[in-house]
Amino acid sequence: MIKNLLIKNYALIQELSMDPSPFFNTITGETGAGKSIMLGALGLLLGNRSDTKVLFEEGQKCVIEGTFDISKLNLESLFEQMELDYLSETIIRREISAAGKSRAFINDTPVTLDVMKTVGNHLVDVHSQRDTYLLGAVGYQLKIIDGYAQNASIFHEYSSIFGNFKKQESAYNSLKLQADALKKESDYNHFLLEELDNANLVEGEHETLEEELRIIEHAEEIKSKLFSSQDLLDNSEFSINSSLQQVVKDMEQISKYGEHFEPLKSRLESCWHELKDISSEIDYESQKVEFDPSRQEEVQERLGLIFQLMQKHHTSEESELITIREELRKKVDKALNMDEELAAAKSKLDQLQKELQASGKSLTSSRVAVFDNFKKELEILLKELAMPYATIDIRNEIKPPSENGMDKITILFSANAGVAPNDLKNVASGGEFSRLMFCIKYILAGKTSLPTIIFDEIDTGISGEVSLKLVTMMKEMSQRHQVIAITHLPQIAASGDAHYFVFKEHNDGRTFSRIKKLESSEREEELAKMIGGGNPSEVALKNARELLAR
Repeated sequence: MIKNLLIKNYALIQELSMDPSPFFNTITGETGAGKSIMLGALGLLLGNRSDTKVLFEEGQKCVIEGTFDISKLNLESLFEQMELDYLSETIIRREISAAGKSRAFINDTPVTLDVMKTVGNHLVDVHSQRDTYLLGAVGYQLKIIDGYAQNASIFHEYSSIFGNFKKQESAYNSLKLQADALKKESDYNHFLLEELDNANLVEGEHETLEEELRIIEHAEEIKSKLFSSQDLLDNSEFSINSSLQQVVKDMEQISKYGEHFEPLKSRLESCWHELKDISSEIDYESQKVEFDPSRQEEVQERLGLIFQLMQKHHTSEESELITIREELRKKVDKALNMDEELAAAKSKLDQLQKELQASGKSLTSSRVAVFDNFKKELEILLKELAMPYATIDIRNEIKPPSENGMDKITILFSANAGVAPNDLKNVASGGEFSRLMFCIKYILAGKTSLPTIIFDEIDTGISGEVSLKLVTMMKEMSQRHQVIAITHLPQIAASGDAHYFVFKEHNDGRTFSRIKKLESSEREEELAKMIGGGNPSEVALKNARELLAR
């Protein structure tokens, strides 16, 4: 319910605040005083679009803020879904800057208008003659029946299965498209894989082969240099190793004359052993180096194959070719196993479809089961509201499963004797539509957690006993839900637990809309004016007192 509504700088409203009763509230005032402006402001709070024309003072921002007690509306899951902080006392605020920029907040968290509208639809239900066209929508009629059937648990089960079915259907269709694409390129992928498999690629191989090819191509030069080096080290008359050996012997002889010569001898001896080892290695390398034309051709062919594959697959490393090879292997394997995967996905989809059909039938049964009771209850209420010949018929057409079930429910209506019920949009006048909608909401108020209900002048064309019945029904509704009625009927205005009066005030050449909560004497005078005009007679005042007493 609304605990507080604050409106600043909107249309004719400079600042307005009201704290409605949690039960039955009535709002009265002359035509044009600002009642519709208040509804417009509330509409902005519920996510409606706006522009800078709403500003009272063009250089200042417009602020509309509502404080709502939502402790009994079971909205925790909705707030979690919307990623909002759930507070039992929730504040919704809308700001419109002088430049026309709009911002929306729920519990100080910035939100989009879509989120604001989604949450707002659970908090306030505005009903006016202008809005009754909603009753003609098939989807809305379906919601009415679900509300009466109280089948939320059955609908939730169906929605869950429907969600799983749509996910699986999407996954299956995606897999099928993927399978078709894989099959189209399967032969080519298989050819590429076979080509890479036959290449027996080894990471880093082309670098090793390039080095081997350089050695083969320069074998004569390499062998000559190695031979010359070994000759200098060991084979010539004055070889390096022979000379160094002599130096070692000389140092050995003089080391007995002084200990400080011993380290020099050791170091020279180490050099001699190292050079002997190097000489052996050179000899070994020299024996390996041979010019082999057949091996040269073999290496060149291998390098040519590797570079050809790199060019073909737009890579520069064997590692990348190996990665491509494994990816191709996965694609080929997947193509080979796709039929089995598709069959499994189709089987799961078929199973979910069976579950969906069964759950849909259960949902349909829960709806159809209440048709007669809903029809009878509605016809009784319509008769009490001066529509003695009103008849209702409810039809259902089974259709393919959708997010709302498998039903196309149509409520048919006739207000006149001898006229068969027909689509609401074809047979109901504005006043009939309004009373029909009111009766429906009255019925649902006893079965569901409705938000704050605002009735905007639905009493047009109603008087006498009908208005008193309307009052009784509103009072009953207000025991379970907060009700706010904007009215021109004194019978309704007198019945509110709180009575607010909207009026215009002129000051400094400007017009302002104001609202005040009427106390007992003020309320009596306002009701008398509604009965007898601007200067109420004693009879009108007496009638006002009688209405308040009632």
